[in-house]
Amino acid sequence: MSSYSHFTQEETERYSRHFSLPGFGEEAQANLKNSSVIVIGAGGLGCPLLQYLAAAGVGTIAIADHDRVSLSNLQRQVLFNSDEIGLYKSEVALSKLQRLNANTFFSTIIRKINSQNALELLAPYDLIIDCTDNFPTRYLLNDASVLLNKPLIYGSIFRYEGQVAVFNYQGGVTYRDLYPQPPAPGVVPSCEEGGVLGVLAGIIGCMQANEAIKILSGFAPPLSGKLLLFDSLSNETTIISIASKNERKKISELIDYDDFCNVQSNQANYMKEVTVQELKELKDTGANFQLIDVREPHEVDICEIGGELIPQGDIPHNVDKISRDKQVIIHCRSGARSGNMVKWLETNHGFTNLYNLKGGILAWAKEIDTNMPTY
Repeated sequence: MSSYSHFTQEETERYSRHFSLPGFGEEAQANLKNSSVIVIGAGGLGCPLLQYLAAAGVGTIAIADHDRVSLSNLQRQVLFNSDEIGLYKSEVALSKLQRLNANTFFSTIIRKINSQNALELLAPYDLIIDCTDNFPTRYLLNDASVLLNKPLIYGSIFRYEGQVAVFNYQGGVTYRDLYPQPPAPGVVPSCEEGGVLGVLAGIIGCMQANEAIKILSGFAPPLSGKLLLFDSLSNETTIISIASKNERKKISELIDYDDFCNVQSNQANYMKEVTVQELKELKDTGANFQLIDVREPHEVDICEIGGELIPQGDIPHNVDKISRDKQVIIHCRSGARSGNMVKWLETNHGFTNLYNLKGGILAWAKEIDTNMPTY
């Protein structure tokens, strides 16, 4: 029997079930102990993934997330509690993970990863794990992983379906081989707009953790060159092969990914906005304007700032209720849904008097009414 010379007595007991696994054993566990990962995103995918990587004995884990805990996160982000709303996710995660496994070294990055800092931030780690929810960051992490020659684990969830893949493993296919170009702005709704089944985040996050453990320990080949699709409604799993399009040859530097994904131009060219301070002034002065809330009724029960309720899905059937002869301000929780409605109404019905409330109710609660509950 092995003496488990790489491990303390406490570690030997902690990882005893790994040591008993055929094909795993002490060598694979030692590889985990000596490995390092950076996890970008401590949300729905990141929460379960971080817990299982810490429990498995990964030696160094960096948590990169500049967002704060909100009430709507708690349906799927299982590291957080109601009394932690408003705190930085990465700091809350670090505190709890340290209590899970003191043998792992944790660090936090409370900055947005961008083209200017990505290579520096990602370079120290053996493995990059993408737990984000937006296309600019996905392309950024893919290109950075190619330039740094590091494997990248990708995960994505939407409504009832999830995806997992391993990119740039030993020079294998990249995210750009799967999606050479980002979708047109507004074509793919966000999770806020389209919803997501909470437990799906746990399933896909755990699948990402499984791939990470395989890569770091070396005990089994990862999901390289393949895309795993999971349907939570039918419990059907499909694995498809990803053909190489040699997209990596086009990657020579990091670019402006907001511009590449048409984020900035889409907002600048098609949408006018007002700030929450400007809305407050309109309210205080009794200005003649129309305020429309495009959230769902259950959201209004949590908090509201007034206006006519016309849920996003009902807008196409209620266009006649929207004024054309005075300023109309459309709002939602964060400004995403309302922004889409402004653009849709302008494009399809010729409105020229519509304004999106920048930052939505979250901005109102943060800057105008700090005692208002949010979600």
